[in-house]
Amino acid sequence: MFDRVQHPAFQRVQHPATDADAAVPPRSSRSQDSMASRALIASESGVTFGGGDGARAPVRMPRTVGAASSTAIIVGTMIGSGIFVSPQGVLERTGSVALSLLVWMSCGVLSALGALCYIELGLLIPESGGEFAYLFHGLGPLHRFFGPLPAFLQTWTTNFITMPASTAVLSLAFAEYCVQPFYARPCAPPPMAVPLLAVITCCLLTFINCYSVTWATRAQKIFTVSKLATIGLIVAAGTYSLVQGNSQYLATGFQGSTSSVGDVATAFYSGLFAYDGWNNLNCLTEEIVKPARNLPLAILIAVPLVTVCYILTNVAYLAVLSPQQLLDSSAVAVSFSERVLGPAAFLIPVGVALSVCGALNGTILSTARRCFASARQGHLVDVLSFIHVRRLTPTPAAMFNCGIAVIMITVGNIGSLIDLFSFCAWIFYGLVVLTLIILRKTRPAAERAFRVPIWIPWLVLLMSCYLVVGPMVDKPQFGYFYVIVFLLFGVLVYIPCVYYKWTPNGMRSVTACLQKTLELAPAS
Repeated sequence: MFDRVQHPAFQRVQHPATDADAAVPPRSSRSQDSMASRALIASESGVTFGGGDGARAPVRMPRTVGAASSTAIIVGTMIGSGIFVSPQGVLERTGSVALSLLVWMSCGVLSALGALCYIELGLLIPESGGEFAYLFHGLGPLHRFFGPLPAFLQTWTTNFITMPASTAVLSLAFAEYCVQPFYARPCAPPPMAVPLLAVITCCLLTFINCYSVTWATRAQKIFTVSKLATIGLIVAAGTYSLVQGNSQYLATGFQGSTSSVGDVATAFYSGLFAYDGWNNLNCLTEEIVKPARNLPLAILIAVPLVTVCYILTNVAYLAVLSPQQLLDSSAVAVSFSERVLGPAAFLIPVGVALSVCGALNGTILSTARRCFASARQGHLVDVLSFIHVRRLTPTPAAMFNCGIAVIMITVGNIGSLIDLFSFCAWIFYGLVVLTLIILRKTRPAAERAFRVPIWIPWLVLLMSCYLVVGPMVDKPQFGYFYVIVFLLFGVLVYIPCVYYKWTPNGMRSVTACLQKTLELAPAS
C-alpha cells in the first residue's frame, strides 16, 4: 500500500541551519531510496520535467510565502467561526465571567508557548509537514519499529479524520451562512442546499490551492483583513456600550466559578479549539521565503494578535449580552449585532462567512502539505508526495483531503467526531514538545537559529498531559474508547504497510497512470 519505506536503513539526519537561501534539507538514505523509486516510476510513466533537453529530475515547490502571507495564514486559520458563533463553551464550563476570560487568556499563552517550541523545531528541521516531520526525524532514528510509529499515528489521525472533518465542518458553516439569509424564519432552506454549496466551496478552494500557491495566499490575505475588520467592528460597538456604563455583567467577576478539574480542562478544550491553527505555518516551511526571519516573525505577530482579539471580543459580547443570553444564543455575534448595530447588523454575518472561508482556505493549504510530507517519507501512498510539474503544487494531496471532506459532508453529523479527536491532537502536541526535549540530547551540537528556554517545552508537555488525562479521569466517556481503537487499528496498518513495506499488486501502474493524467512529478 505504501510504496517506499526502508526502516532498516534509518540513519540520523543532521540538518543544516536554516537561512535566507536555505534549500530543502538533505534526506536520509531511506528518503533517497524513495526518490530513486519515484524517479523510476516517473521514467516508466513517460512524464518529462526539468530542463528543455527532456531530462528527468525531481522538482520542488518554490519559496513564495513571504512575511505578510505567513502571518495571514496563521491569523486566517486561527480565527474561524468559533469566536463569532459559539464562544459560550468556555463560559458554560467555567461558570463565571472572570474565570472564562482567564481561560481565554491562558489558552492564548499556552498556544504562544507551543508556537515558540515550533519555531525552534521549524528552523532545526526545516521541512514541511509540521508535527509529522518533527516526530519522524526526532523519534524515528531512536528505534527501528517504535521510532517512526508516533509519526505514522499522527498522520493516520490527521489525514484521515481530523483535518478532513475540519474542512467539512468549515465548508458546511460557510454554506449555512450564505444560504440562511435567503430564507426568512421559520422557513428552512432545502435539505440539499447547504451540503451542495459546501461541496462546491470545498472543491473551488481546493482548485485554487492546486492551481497556484500565490492565488491561495492572496485570497488568505483578503480573508484575514475581512475577519479582523469584523472583530474591530464588534470591539468598537462593545467599547461604546462600556463607555455608556454597561459593565454590570463584567462586574460579576468570579461568581459561580466551577471547582471541577474536568470542567476546567474541557473549558480549555473549547478555548484551544478556537486557537487551533497556530501551528499551520510549520506545514509550509519549505515554501517560506527567508524562513529564519519570517517563520518566527509571523508566529510572534499572529498568536498574540489573535489572543488580544479573542479577549476583547468576549469583553465586547459581555458589555451587551448577559452571560445567560450569551449561553442561550445559537450565533452570538449575530445576537450582538442585532442589539447594537441596527441597520448595519447584516455586516456581521457577511464578515463571519468570509472569516469561515479564510479558515477553510488556510486549512486546505496546510493539510495538503501534511499529507504531502507524510507520503514523501513512505507513510502514505507514493503518488500523494508528487507535485504538478507546471503549477508546482501538491495537487494529489489536496485532492485527497478534498475527497474525504466531501464524503464527510454528504454523511453529516461529524461535529462529535471532531470533539472526540480534539484531545487526540494534544497527545501529538505533547509528543512534539517531548521531541524537542529529546533533540536537545541527541543533537546537542546542532546549530539552532532560535532556542527556547527548556522550561517552556516542559510546561507545554505538562499541560498536554493534563488536557489529555484530566477529562478522561474526571468524566470518562465511552467515546474515548473509539479513539483508542482507531489508534490501535493504525498500528495494525503500520506493521504491514509501512514497517514491512507491503504494496498491493498494480500500485505502480496506478501511480504511473495518475502521473500521466494529472501531470505529476516526484518532489525533491
